[in-house]
Amino acid sequence: MNSVEIKVIASGGLKAAYRELVPVFERESGQKVATTFAGSTDIVKRIGAGEAFDLVIMPGTFIDDLTRSKKIAAGSRVDLAKSGIGVAVRAGAPKPDISSGEALKRALLAAGSIAYSSSASGIYLAGLFQRMDIADALKATIKQSPPGTPVGELIARGEAEIGFQQVSELLPIGGIDFLGPLPPDIQHFTVFAGGLHVRAQAPEGAKALMRFITAPAAVPVIRKSGMEPA
Repeated sequence: MNSVEIKVIASGGLKAAYRELVPVFERESGQKVATTFAGSTDIVKRIGAGEAFDLVIMPGTFIDDLTRSKKIAAGSRVDLAKSGIGVAVRAGAPKPDISSGEALKRALLAAGSIAYSSSASGIYLAGLFQRMDIADALKATIKQSPPGTPVGELIARGEAEIGFQQVSELLPIGGIDFLGPLPPDIQHFTVFAGGLHVRAQAPEGAKALMRFITAPAAVPVIRKSGMEPA
């Protein structure tokens, strides 16, 4: 393996575990990793505009789309971890009942403001609200966090009463109370995957990093961050 720096661009879902694992990988492998974090839609735009990285980490559906558009090398996808969607309110605020889909529906209709992301969890929630037949009723209260901005930060600042994002993206945020994951009857898991850019300069290093993240030794770190092994 050569010592070329591994350039990674990643969405936020895996960030907490990734930040803990990468320094260990660097120490054990002697490889250096340069990481850019961005929202999934921004990642797609940047790669579409011609930016090149060695490794792209984001929801697997986006990796598949980039593979079809020949930006990610065919056959290079590796599933790294999966995360359910969580719910949070501002620290100290009343905690609504989210024990079932119906309870959550009532909480949403009573909320003055609701936040979700512009990435995979937000896409799912938009569809969920349609299926619950509350999308029109919530239209005036919903706000999407800007790409790359955690939903938890909006909640902590009081810009939203209740918010949704991957559990792994809510847990590290201060100033919020994590209510728990979505109830099982409406939960949705997003698989975060890695793929090699077609113009990767350090493909072997990128593959080694993905092997490290999916190794048994990484499982406790993945779970501590609110995710599960893929």
